[in-house]
Amino acid sequence: MNSDCKPLANYPLRERNTLGFEVVAEWALPITQAEQIPPAIRWAKNAGLPYRTLGGGSNVVLPAQLPGLTLLMDIDFIEVLENQAAKTRLRVGAGVNWHDFVRWTLDQNCRGLENLALIPGTVGAAPIQNIGAYGVEVKEYIDTVEAFDCQTNQWVSLSNKDCRFTYRHSVFKDEPNRFVITAVIFDLPKVWQPRISYADLANHFANRSIDAITASAIFDAVCAIRTQKLPDPKVIGNVGSFFQNPVISNQQLQSLKRQFPQIVSYPESATHSKLAAGWLIDQCGFKGVQMGNVGVHDKQALVLTHRGGGNASELLKLAEQIQRKVKETFGVELVIEPIIINGSASL
Repeated sequence: MNSDCKPLANYPLRERNTLGFEVVAEWALPITQAEQIPPAIRWAKNAGLPYRTLGGGSNVVLPAQLPGLTLLMDIDFIEVLENQAAKTRLRVGAGVNWHDFVRWTLDQNCRGLENLALIPGTVGAAPIQNIGAYGVEVKEYIDTVEAFDCQTNQWVSLSNKDCRFTYRHSVFKDEPNRFVITAVIFDLPKVWQPRISYADLANHFANRSIDAITASAIFDAVCAIRTQKLPDPKVIGNVGSFFQNPVISNQQLQSLKRQFPQIVSYPESATHSKLAAGWLIDQCGFKGVQMGNVGVHDKQALVLTHRGGGNASELLKLAEQIQRKVKETFGVELVIEPIIINGSASL
């Protein structure tokens, strides 16, 4: 491996995880060019070391000691591939800050991603989680994901279908550490309609005609709503929503409504509905609860927080208590949303 691509030993990652845990990577390598990836993966394999990619660290729970090689994704570019009457096609580096990218698209009069404003993390992490908010999922706008396949040692371009997107899920979660995403190609259609069906946005724009609502106005509203509800990771450590909103059958929902008439739900399909996980957690009495160095945010029970001095073990114990109580109370399983990386070498 070239000297400028040599991994760095005992690399601190506190600034690379939004929970703010004290984490040390056994080896780390900042990736600014895609060409660095194949030799880095080869180096790790030859050394018998596990490896993984880390972007902004906004959707991971890391152990104090992170074994093996951690690729720090810093590939940073935005390229306009097409700008036609029907759509704008953009190719974006995996290390680009997601919120900055969304803001950039609006500055260029490219609409569609405004509901996804202020989601922390990088562009490369967006397809892994199939990030979504306020009625929009990123899969709707992704055409292709470019990546290095660590299994076949080849560069690949995965189509939207290849990515196997579902709710907060993708092939990248099914096969962790197989693909190192380097860029994402987005198609943003020129025909646009405001999407404000979610309650917070509907209330915000209640007195406005739909024709008068702009993408920039939605962007500003989403930023204001998220800022009011969610803590800034730079101030209070968190990874945003810690649990997925559970999807249940409409039959189960009707049963729950008889017992809990105020339960919050949203239609998911003709046969299923999505429950508001934050409401379930709040009803179980966890909102604002502090346990040692970790706790539940006092404004949004879906967010678990770290105020310093804590670790992954503490946080996961709290999460387990929440899952158990919600299951006992509502008969509903809460699934943890961020990726949990353990401290063993068997990654």
